[in-house]
Formats: sequence, C-alpha cells, structure tokens
Amino acid sequence: MEIKKGFKLASVIFTSAIVLAACGDNTATEDTASSAVSSEVASSEVLSSEATVGELQDGTYKLEEKNLDDNGWKVNFTMVVKDGKIAESNYDYVDKDGNLKSEDEGYQEAMKEKTGTGPAEYIPELNAELVAKGDPAEVEVVTGATHSAEAFKMYAQQLVDAAEEGNTETIMVDN
Repeated sequence: MEIKKGFKLASVIFTSAIVLAACGDNTATEDTASSAVSSEVASSEVLSSEATVGELQDGTYKLEEKNLDDNGWKVNFTMVVKDGKIAESNYDYVDKDGNLKSEDEGYQEAMKEKTGTGPAEYIPELNAELVAKGDPAEVEVVTGATHSAEAFKMYAQQLVDAAEEGNTETIMVDN
C-alpha cells in the first residue's frame, strides 16, 4: 500500500510539473503544446487506472497553489463532501488581488477567441461534472481548455484522496 501511494504521489507530481510547464507560456508552439498534451494524457491514464473513489468522509477539503503562474493566476480549489458524496466543487483561479479568472471578461474574450472556450464556461462545467460523476477520472476534458481540465482532474484526485483519509488540512501545491 505504501509503494502504491508513493507511485501515485510521484505520478501526481510529474503531471503537475507537466501541466504547469505547459500552461506557463502562451508563446509555446503548436508542436510543444501537442507534446505536452500527449505527456499529460499518458500521465493521466496512469492516474486514471489507479484512481478509484473509495469511501469519502464528510468535510471540506481545500487545495491551493502557492505561487502565481506567468499569467498572474493560481488555483484555489475547495471540495465539500456530504453523506459520503461530493456535494460541492469550487475550482477557480485567483490573481494577486483575489479576482477570479472565471469572472475576468478580458481573459474570457481573449481565450474564447483563440480556443473557442473560456474560463467562464469551462470552470463551471468542470465543477458540475465532478459533482455529477463523483470521480475525477470520469470528468471529461474540455476542448480548448485541455491543460486546465487536466490540472482540474489531477487536483480533484488529490482532494478525493484527502477525503478518503478524512484529512481536511489544506493541500499546498508548490508550483
């Protein structure tokens, strides 16, 4: 069991590094983005094959990134478990002033123009899917927001793992 947890943690850390590296630079070429997505998908498949949701303990579980990314955002994620099921999922990005990416109209317009979707659309969709499906591995990747969706799934799995253990300490991700 200890080895399995160690492997799972190493996979999560590896996937985090890929997601953060891939999302950090908007000037990446198409080939670089494709490679990063391929790597993320391969890593996610490893996580997905291991990631099954066990018995969740009621409580509020939180995850935060310590540092802002190159675009000035960091993840703030809260998941509430009631009656052994995920009742709420509140995943979003915040800037240094506490503004939410899902409410940033300028970012929404720029991203939607470039990829066909924006945080005002994909963030609520990811949150709703996690509550509906109850398993991060079953949350579908949003076209146009692949990196954010993969990060969401990875972080959601960390919160599910904490909920299985009943560990309500905030998970701090050193990004």
